[in-house]
Amino acid sequence: MQVPALSEIAFAKVNLALHVRARRADGYHELESLFAFCTDGDVLGATAREDGALTLAIEGPFADDLSAGEDNLVLRAARALREAAGIRSGADLMLDKRLPVASGIGGGSADAAAALRLLLRLWAISPADVDLARIAAALGADVPACLGSHTVFGAGIGEKLEPVALDLADMPVLLVNPLVACPTGPVFAAWDGEDRGPLDPLDWARGRNDLAAPAMEVVPEIDEVLAVLRAQLPRLARMSGSGATCFGLFASTAERDAAATRIDRDHPDWWTLSTRLR
Repeated sequence: MQVPALSEIAFAKVNLALHVRARRADGYHELESLFAFCTDGDVLGATAREDGALTLAIEGPFADDLSAGEDNLVLRAARALREAAGIRSGADLMLDKRLPVASGIGGGSADAAAALRLLLRLWAISPADVDLARIAAALGADVPACLGSHTVFGAGIGEKLEPVALDLADMPVLLVNPLVACPTGPVFAAWDGEDRGPLDPLDWARGRNDLAAPAMEVVPEIDEVLAVLRAQLPRLARMSGSGATCFGLFASTAERDAAATRIDRDHPDWWTLSTRLR
């Protein structure tokens, strides 16, 4: 396969806190979340095609868990951007799938957002000429936050975004996943419907993830992952999104790396990623 002309990181998303406020009549849920993003994630590459075709190839450790068919969010994002810009450009897209699928760290949404950022450059589209916010929202609830990939407070179903005056850049993070898929639908279906109160984004460490308990009903291994993470004495350990990935925030790189070494030794069947917040 040829080396892509351009590439873009699909930054892994972390929900530092996630409060579920209500179940809506349309089946969605009213949420409040503090989104943060890691410096690492999937990597998307692209090379322009003159014939207008759009192709997608997937490689990497989790390539077998993801279809490259027309419903893939990367291809859906490419088609939506091309239609909005009124162009007929094509591209060969290559996704290096490094993050587990259905893992609560925004893999598909981050991939779609990376596709939008990447193809703006590849096809020389000015962001002022397309409604990126509308395109992103139509692709999925987390895509608007992933588009900017910076710390932001989200409300509604995730599409109402507000900047937050927090400096979390370079904070060491360890992501841990038991390599058990945790589909979003069953987790939300298991939520007990109780509104436990609003999220103050400036006091996010005192918040919670209201999907942790229902996620543990779907994937009981999450409880063990959190217990193991908390035993490493991080500043904070919590589940991200609808699971099953959990994260630990550490005071130093050395503490994070030591925790990763212990967890990799004791749980070689788990997936870990040592990274930092952007």
